[in-house]
Formats: sequence, structure tokens, C-alpha cells
Amino acid sequence: MSADKTMRQGPRYINPYFGGVLLGLLLLLTMFITGRGLGASGAVKSAVVTTMDKISPVHAEHNIYYSKFLSSNHSPMFNWLVFESLGIFFGGLLSGALYGRLKKPRIEHSPKISGKTRLWAAGIGGVLFGVGSQFGRGCSSGAALSGTASFSFGGFLVMMLLFGTGYVLAYFFKKLWI
Repeated sequence: MSADKTMRQGPRYINPYFGGVLLGLLLLLTMFITGRGLGASGAVKSAVVTTMDKISPVHAEHNIYYSKFLSSNHSPMFNWLVFESLGIFFGGLLSGALYGRLKKPRIEHSPKISGKTRLWAAGIGGVLFGVGSQFGRGCSSGAALSGTASFSFGGFLVMMLLFGTGYVLAYFFKKLWI
């Protein structure tokens, strides 16, 4: 297959409407089984607490934040959010395999910037998102998606602010992807 034909076709993804229906069903099932919605920041928190406990158990035990999540009965990694995040990773890997996106890693970016700039911008955005999720006591999927699904006013507010802020700031950062 020529590079020109590959560029015209672009990467293949699941139909977004079908993906949205699957996400809604997953959210419904998660709320039914666990009594709470989806979220991923708790898995990162479990990984950080476990890492600190392995590196410096005395520090982790005496730290106000880490000690809340430590128990002699079970590891912080034995949390359903960790398994959810692993499922997200392997689900993305499966999707990439099914739709032929695993052949060669690529960095999707605008012709106006380099791949390195795109990676730096994504990395900085990811760090800011992670810090923000701790200030907001959860990630956007937990606060906005699950909150809206349970008709929480806070969920609706987070959803409006998340997309509203993204819409306003997109003008300034559009050169990173257009």
C-alpha cells in the first residue's frame, strides 16, 4: 500500500456512535456492580502509594496522605480501579490490533510542529491533567461522565466547565494538532 493511499485513508477507529453506546453500557454495568461510576485517577494513586511503600515503607507509613491507603490486609494495587485501567490499556491494544494501527508507532501532529514538540505538549498536558485531577478529587471520567450519568449537579457543572474551557483554550493550542 502506498504512503499516499495510507494518508488519504487515515487511521481507522471504531465508529464513535457505537463506541459511545458501548461506553454508556459499560458505565451502567459499572454502576450496577460497584455502586459507583468509572474513573482512572484512583489507579494512578494506588500505583504511587504502592511505589512509595516499596521504596520507603517508613515514610509511606508516617505520611498522612499515603497511610490512608495502606493496609496490612491487602495491597493498594488490589483495587478495582487498577483492573479497570489495565482493561483500558489492553482494550486500546486490542482496538489497535483489530484496526491495523500497531504496525508502526507514529506521532500524529500538525505539519506546523515537530513530533517532538507534540510529545512535549502532550506530556505537559498529561501532567497538568493529573495534578488537576487530584485538586478536583477525581478525573474527568469520574467527575463528568459518572457524575452526569447519576444526575449529579456537580457532574453537570464539571462537564460544562471541562468542555467550555477546552473550547475556549482550543483557539490558542490548535497549532498542536491542526
